[in-house]
Amino acid sequence: MKNLTRYVSLLALISVMCLLSTPAWSVNKEMVQLQASVDDLKAQMTQMSQSFNERMGVMKNLIDQNTDTMNKVGTAINNLQGLIQKQQGDSASHGDQLSGQIQALNDSIDELKARLAKVSKQLEDLQSAQQSIAAQQAQQTQQASAPPPDVLYNNALRDFNAAKNDLAVQEFKDYIKYYPNTDLAGNAYYYLADIEFRQGNFQQAAKDYDEVLQNFPSGNKAAASQLKKGFSLIELGQKDDGVNELRHVIQRYPHSPEATQAADRLRKLGVTTRAR
Repeated sequence: MKNLTRYVSLLALISVMCLLSTPAWSVNKEMVQLQASVDDLKAQMTQMSQSFNERMGVMKNLIDQNTDTMNKVGTAINNLQGLIQKQQGDSASHGDQLSGQIQALNDSIDELKARLAKVSKQLEDLQSAQQSIAAQQAQQTQQASAPPPDVLYNNALRDFNAAKNDLAVQEFKDYIKYYPNTDLAGNAYYYLADIEFRQGNFQQAAKDYDEVLQNFPSGNKAAASQLKKGFSLIELGQKDDGVNELRHVIQRYPHSPEATQAADRLRKLGVTTRAR
């Protein structure tokens, strides 16, 4: 606006100077024209000023509105950020609480598993005890209905010496069934093995002789069982194993009749009594 005013003033000054330089007869006419031009220019300036002011007012109003809107948006953003932060804090707190509850639940499950394992172990122990009691009761019942041990054993030995093998086998098995923990049970295994040896059942004979060696190593049939086990293995074609058994007889029972028989069998086989 200031530049426009200066422009109008300069134009008016130039016009006056032109009038001064023109002839006098045309001064009045040109003055009138100049005055009219100046008036039109002033009117245009006034109109332009009003239009400018109106536009400036509109722009100011728009700027104020935009500023207010921006302030409201900024406030809304700040409120939203605060809400998000609060929700995040609440979520973290809730997450920690939930994690603690899950851990407590896991601890409870572990404790329950431990108790269940303990109860299962107690139940297994109780079942084992009941089975043991039932077995003892069954054994006691069998023993109560069985002949006395000395009578049963003597009958079996008598039938064995009489070559009544089937009857002797049944009686020796009954003795082992009813009285498995007595010293004579080892003798019963030995005579069973002897019957099997006589019948050529060397495989089973070797097992029963070994039963004596494993469960009754200090019994009076230990040396004879090892000797006969060696004989059985040799008959089965297991010469090396049989020879080792016979050598053990000589080493363990050097002054026994079984040691003499073992040495005699080794000489017949053409092997030494001791391993080289």
